[in-house]
Amino acid sequence: MKRRTLALAAVTAVTLALAAPPASAAPTARPATAAPAVAALAAPDVSVTNVQAHLAQFQSIATSNGGNRRAGSAGYTASVSYVKSKLQAAGYTVTEQTCTSCTYQGNNVIAEWPQGPSDQVVMFGSHLDGVAAGPGINDNGSGSAVLLENALVLAQQNPTMTKRVRFAWWNGEEQGLQGSKFYVNSLTTAQKGYIKGYYNFDMVASTNGGYFINRVTSDTAAPLKAYWDSLGLSPEENTEGQGRSDDYSFQQASIPTSGYAMGASARKTSAQASKWGGTANSAYDPCYHSSCDTTSNINATGLNRSADGVAYAIWDLAVGGGTPTNDFSVAVSPTAGSVVRGASTTATVSTATTSGSAQTVALSASGAPSGVTVSFSPSSVTSGGSATMTVSASSTATLGTFTLTVTGTGSATRTASYSLTVTGTGSCAGGQVVGNGGFESGTTPWTATSGVITNSSSQPARTGSYKAWLNGNGSTSTDTLSQSVTVPAGCATYTLAFYLHIDTTERTTSVAYDKLVVQVGTTTLATYSNLNAASGYVLRSFDVGAYAGQTVTLKFTGTEDSSLQTSFVVDDVTLQAS
Repeated sequence: MKRRTLALAAVTAVTLALAAPPASAAPTARPATAAPAVAALAAPDVSVTNVQAHLAQFQSIATSNGGNRRAGSAGYTASVSYVKSKLQAAGYTVTEQTCTSCTYQGNNVIAEWPQGPSDQVVMFGSHLDGVAAGPGINDNGSGSAVLLENALVLAQQNPTMTKRVRFAWWNGEEQGLQGSKFYVNSLTTAQKGYIKGYYNFDMVASTNGGYFINRVTSDTAAPLKAYWDSLGLSPEENTEGQGRSDDYSFQQASIPTSGYAMGASARKTSAQASKWGGTANSAYDPCYHSSCDTTSNINATGLNRSADGVAYAIWDLAVGGGTPTNDFSVAVSPTAGSVVRGASTTATVSTATTSGSAQTVALSASGAPSGVTVSFSPSSVTSGGSATMTVSASSTATLGTFTLTVTGTGSATRTASYSLTVTGTGSCAGGQVVGNGGFESGTTPWTATSGVITNSSSQPARTGSYKAWLNGNGSTSTDTLSQSVTVPAGCATYTLAFYLHIDTTERTTSVAYDKLVVQVGTTTLATYSNLNAASGYVLRSFDVGAYAGQTVTLKFTGTEDSSLQTSFVVDDVTLQAS
């Protein structure tokens, strides 16, 4: 969990001076007198021993890499590799998403169980990074390990899915929820709408912890609350964590959120100690953001209750009536393709019998844009067979990239995804479409804040005499630089590139006071700051193929705070299509 304010940091410093309680001091709940029945207690019992084995691996990774797993560090990279290898071996579709705008560039890990409708997603996330002060085993190895073991159990059980389950492990949470913000900002409006709930797990094994739920009275929180209520725990609202962990990134995008937490540096009240056990007026986690946040800083009882509560929520929200006697899978090859207006393309849809006997599977597709039709030959197969999928685009088909969901319907419903790009013509006009990218021909066709395009010798151009120099005032300011560009259709590659030099007099190594945001249309491609300062120009490049056939605005926005200058100097801007 990230710190909120300097005042909180001061409180934390006092908290860290307290000795961590021994493992035997871990709080236990009072016996429930009349625990309510919970229908989904048929969900699997997640082994806390297995969860602790993941924590031991995170501890070993930190020990071997300078004592921590901070974002951008070797310890973080090794943590990503460990989680990814476990998920891939279990059969997950795993994606590493590089957070280019994070203070410490690193990868989010996104793992999707490839069953259930792709437009009905329940998402479970935790931050994988820690702080530089220690190995980060409770904060947040605990949430990461709980989710990893739940993902492995789901794969091993392989039940029928009524919704798709997606797991995520975030980079850069400790620097301001950066990895989850980057992910949410990368989603289209439709993709955000597919996520029916996001559940966050941050510090779920605090040694003096309580039992807290984000937005505890919401419908989204209901399965999490139902499980802890069944144990007689009477969970409370997670007031300490509001706005401080990755659920906030999803909440800001109007996606329903909830999650478990057991507390950080805030202190347990007498009433909470009476209800849950533990020590009143002591921090929930005395080792918060400290070197003592090791495998010894884990409340195994709370860890177990959190892991089983996650399993209960997965089964309650996304699992059907169990694995059918006869079951099958669906796959598409290739998984992506392109088609020009007035033409068609094909792919092979394969099915396989995964349990029981072969059955008839009817094929259909959804998600096609206007003007695109999808057909199958044959339209149904016996599982184990295949069909040809033909995607046809009319002369007026909507341009862009779209996700088609191919659905097989038999005793169960199984799906696969196909990424389709619709282009405008069969020929690529190609070339470089940014005008005056070296700024040597005046300001046209750029629109810029006065003085941004300059030949001042105080900041030399990379080539020629002129460049765009945003900010560098040492006072509160906002500078913009923009140009409308038409991206040709029908090309194979689209690369936006520019050279950026950043210098600063800011002395911090952790706070981004001054920022440069790069956008195409309404999409933020990257955010740079005083933390990215370096000598000389650095080439930055991005794939902008999603904008083929569109006219969009390329925009640079620089903002600077009230003191200590940061200069963002841009030169040699190109958008090359070929």
